[in-house]
Amino acid sequence: MSDLKVTLIQTKLHWEDIDANLNMFNEKIDSIKERTEIVILPEMFSTGFSMAPEKLAEKMDGKAVQWMAKKAAEKNIIIGGSLIIEEDGEYFNRFVWMQPNGVAGTYDKRHRFAYAGEDKHYSAGDTRLIASVKGWKICLTICYDLRFPVWQRNQINPDTNAPAYDLLINVANWPERRSTAWKTLIQARAIENQVYAIGVNRVGDDGNGIYHSGDTSLIDPLGEILYRKSHDEDIFTTTLERAKLDEIRKNIPFLRDADKFQLF
Repeated sequence: MSDLKVTLIQTKLHWEDIDANLNMFNEKIDSIKERTEIVILPEMFSTGFSMAPEKLAEKMDGKAVQWMAKKAAEKNIIIGGSLIIEEDGEYFNRFVWMQPNGVAGTYDKRHRFAYAGEDKHYSAGDTRLIASVKGWKICLTICYDLRFPVWQRNQINPDTNAPAYDLLINVANWPERRSTAWKTLIQARAIENQVYAIGVNRVGDDGNGIYHSGDTSLIDPLGEILYRKSHDEDIFTTTLERAKLDEIRKNIPFLRDADKFQLF
């Protein structure tokens, strides 16, 4: 199977200003000079982590989703990040996985951050999304999901005798005051699931004066930190090596010894 080129964008966000954020990401994506296949943006990239979905939510044909479709087609890339989406009178923190052909996969955040009141404003999802790109299986998660390892547990698929996924992506607005947990958990998820793990976080103060240090990270399946950036904005493009992943799994095939279970 082929290698995979990914770009991680760590940035400040304009608080509850959709147009300003879309213009900003337009410029940042245009500035990418290397060839890339997937561009990952933070959680609620068009608004910041807001508890005001009534005034900010859009439908799946809204401005930010349309921007993702246009930009993905223009650059022939996949763009992933979460948005505030309204559907049938409910609000969701939704990971939109926009492909260049305009087809979007979606994942609604399962674990809402009650400490900030997210559970009072947003409905929970109940289904994982495993995207497929060039033979890679990619598990999409959002921020607080990272604390709940069962939701992300990799298992051997009995039909294919292969792990369920190869790459974990988490998009976040994770505050600096809990950065130790962020850095530890993204590393742990890579090790225990024997996958590459990407965590894309924002930087700077949000509209509530909460500071975010970023610490956007790429971890390999052995838990080695391949990239981590703190405090500063950054655009990082790299190649995920398929042969490295396959070799690690061949030499240390511990996933086959894992406990089997079902999620409900």
